[in-house]
Amino acid sequence: MQSSRYPSILLENAVNEFSRLPGIGRKTALRLALFMLKQDKEDVAQFSDTIKVLRNDIRYCNICYNISDFEVCEICSNPKRDTSLVCVVESIRDVMAIENTQQYFGIYHVLGGVISPMDGIGPDDLAIKPLIDRVENGEVKELIFALSATMEGDTTNFYVYRKISEYDIKVTTLARGVAVGDELEYADEVTLGRSLINRQPFENTL
Repeated sequence: MQSSRYPSILLENAVNEFSRLPGIGRKTALRLALFMLKQDKEDVAQFSDTIKVLRNDIRYCNICYNISDFEVCEICSNPKRDTSLVCVVESIRDVMAIENTQQYFGIYHVLGGVISPMDGIGPDDLAIKPLIDRVENGEVKELIFALSATMEGDTTNFYVYRKISEYDIKVTTLARGVAVGDELEYADEVTLGRSLINRQPFENTL
């Protein structure tokens, strides 16, 4: 005898999977599962295959750690980009947010997160060492800290700054048009663009 409040254990399993997605509660998960049931089997199969291919075949750029279809992403391989100007961001979403401003023409370095002892995330869990290697190689003339204006973001900025302080490069940070406590990806394009243009020396913020 089935004890589930769903009419089908298969439906319940689908709801459980959908509800694992960020921002998806069980009511929304049920709505999504029922929507999928109404679709053609071929469409559902294509949806499933797309997710599998994304997970199995996606690459990360060998230079900046942005997602890519190739070993080097389109931004890093673009000859029109200034490879001596590197913007340090937390996530791939931040790259997308900055690109949407159309105000930045350098390249990026995606850390994959920020230092957060409360969450068990330390420097070794992030792509900080490859960033320092890029600085050591002399290819970087300016490093722009574009991490979210949170305590974790500021902590990460300071950690990286200390690690590269012996090198003769310019280190800047976004102007505080992005409010303290805000996540970078949620800043509007105009504000974010102005924050990039009006960036300031990082040491002025210490």
